[in-house]
Amino acid sequence: MRILLTNDDGINAPGLSVLEEIAKELSDDIWIAAPEEEQSGKGRAISLTHPVRTRKVGARAFAITGTPSDCVLLATHELMPEKPDLVLSGVNRGQNIAEDTSFSGTIAAAMFGMQLGIPSIALSQSQNFRERGSLPWDTARTWGAKTLRPLLDIGWPDDVVMNVNFPDVEPEDVRGVQITRQGFRDESIIHTDRREDLRGNDYYWIGYKGKLSKPDEGTDLRAIYEGYVSVSPLHVDLTHEAFLQKLKGSWQA
Repeated sequence: MRILLTNDDGINAPGLSVLEEIAKELSDDIWIAAPEEEQSGKGRAISLTHPVRTRKVGARAFAITGTPSDCVLLATHELMPEKPDLVLSGVNRGQNIAEDTSFSGTIAAAMFGMQLGIPSIALSQSQNFRERGSLPWDTARTWGAKTLRPLLDIGWPDDVVMNVNFPDVEPEDVRGVQITRQGFRDESIIHTDRREDLRGNDYYWIGYKGKLSKPDEGTDLRAIYEGYVSVSPLHVDLTHEAFLQKLKGSWQA
């Protein structure tokens, strides 16, 4: 099995090294194409207004001056001798659950792999749930391959990407794996922080508050809060089917 690894945290991110360890438990034919610099929050962006450059950093590894989607595209079309059998994206530094999934570069890379007809999985390591700075890479390292093997055995539809999140607990404290749906927080955790530079001009940092929500049973949020590995099947179709039918029935031209 030929596996392509990518991420949105950049070519030097520790999570990419963890992902490579996970991939080596599944195959010895591993390729890497990751952004030269961090691309977190870039979603499904592709580079249309400037050239994208590549830098070879290993026999089968490339740093790319573009987005996660650019990385998958260039690796598949230009850098690899043959199309990969699997795309693994991550391991992201921080969870990609609930509404985070819509702008995650980690998930976007997996979706681009799916768009190219390649089975794709996004992997993320939750952080900061126990205390500020908590980030147990050993949990992803320990639970990675044993979560992926059953998925690969079962398979999934061509229009689906698998979203795997590891909880912010030590490996021995993980309570198991739960198959979940995407949840939604009861309030937004994105916030802005206004500051002033030395010339008296305002500038802003955009980031996350660490507040927990009260998620429903069966959601990715609840699974991560309770110490389970969360596995969610996602797809690109954003149509709200229930309201679509209501709208059709109510529309009068």
